Amino acid sequence: MAYSAALNTVYNHYLTSYPSMRPSQYDTHKKSELRNVYNSIVKLNKESPLFLVDDTKETHEFALGLKENARQLRNSIASLGGLEGSDILNKKTAYSSDGEIVTAAFIGNDEKSSDIPSFDISVTNLAAKQINTGTSLPADRNIGLPPDAYSFDLNVGDLNYEFQFNIHEGETNRDVQDRLARLFNNAGIGLTAEVIDNDGSSSLQLISNATGISPDKEDIFHISDDKTSKTSGAVTYLGIDTVSQKAANARFTLNGTEQTALSNHFTVEKMFELTLNGVSNPDGEPTRIGLKTDTESIQENINSLINSYNSFLAASAAYPQEYSGSSRLLGEMKGIAGYFYKDMAALGLQMNEDGQIRLEDSSKLSEAFLNSGAEGLSGVKDFTNAILRKTDQISLNPMDYVNKKIVAYKNPGRNFANPYITSAYSGMMFNSYC
Repeated sequence: MAYSAALNTVYNHYLTSYPSMRPSQYDTHKKSELRNVYNSIVKLNKESPLFLVDDTKETHEFALGLKENARQLRNSIASLGGLEGSDILNKKTAYSSDGEIVTAAFIGNDEKSSDIPSFDISVTNLAAKQINTGTSLPADRNIGLPPDAYSFDLNVGDLNYEFQFNIHEGETNRDVQDRLARLFNNAGIGLTAEVIDNDGSSSLQLISNATGISPDKEDIFHISDDKTSKTSGAVTYLGIDTVSQKAANARFTLNGTEQTALSNHFTVEKMFELTLNGVSNPDGEPTRIGLKTDTESIQENINSLINSYNSFLAASAAYPQEYSGSSRLLGEMKGIAGYFYKDMAALGLQMNEDGQIRLEDSSKLSEAFLNSGAEGLSGVKDFTNAILRKTDQISLNPMDYVNKKIVAYKNPGRNFANPYITSAYSGMMFNSYC
């Protein structure tokens, strides 16, 4: 039990202390790719000297954050066409004639993009979350329930939960509302709670994370203490069973055909990923969704590459100056960009003194692509491949950039593989907890 509690603390600390990344298809790997990673780690450990790491919380966050930032940059590049040389930056991009109503992303097969027609969409209403707003109570007044152990039942989807809490002598309405809000938010059951202030009064509001409602359901969540195990009455007193906004499905017409969706984010024919942002004007034109031209797609992909690269530099530069590895990494990244700078400058790309890259003249980029196709972008593609190799190196050994002291070098020609480096990195997530 103690081990489970410690592991749970580690997991929660990791989630709250380091960048939260969305799962990506590029985080999955074939057996051959994992075997290559393993072999690289074995070789790295075999050649690494023995060193002592600056064992502080800040160092742990630096190493873990550095690896996560490198992974994010790699996945951003991979999403622009793939990781193969001929596919890099070749991703087709979608357009929307009105981004305030609908935004679109192309997720289909680039090889069949010439056969994909455009389509029209009109949004009637957006998908909505369920909101329960409790009774507005005097915030500083003692709660009107006797001290006792209370509980209530919460049904979310097909799952049932029982929440238990105590009310103590002298507690105010706001004290109990704040405690219940923390209880809901820490439970991780698909609800977000907050306390609403209003001129000396406060109410507890519960909002579902999900939107939409299935045909066989009346609500997303339901609260009751009619048959609970502890003292009842808290639900009625707080009013948290009062639905102030019902969940609703998104309604829209796709090429004149009425359709619905549980969420404002969905796919169409496994080709387009749409996000509904607003309601269409009934008397206006529908929003047009389609694919941009190759030239527009290339330009947008390169802009995405630049933004991801600049974000990585900014994240690396944000670490304190005492981390010499951060300055060294920035120098290495600037060195890579400088090596390819002449070729990229011919495409209209410029580099600032801090290493940030910007697209200064898009006409040069368009002209190079129109005249020579993908071969005209060889300079920026070579730069992208170099950045990919660098992110792999950082992900494989972020310990190379932390503050450390060399204790001993291994005997050349007689060294052997050991788990020293990977153990030092992995242990950082568990230090001070187990």
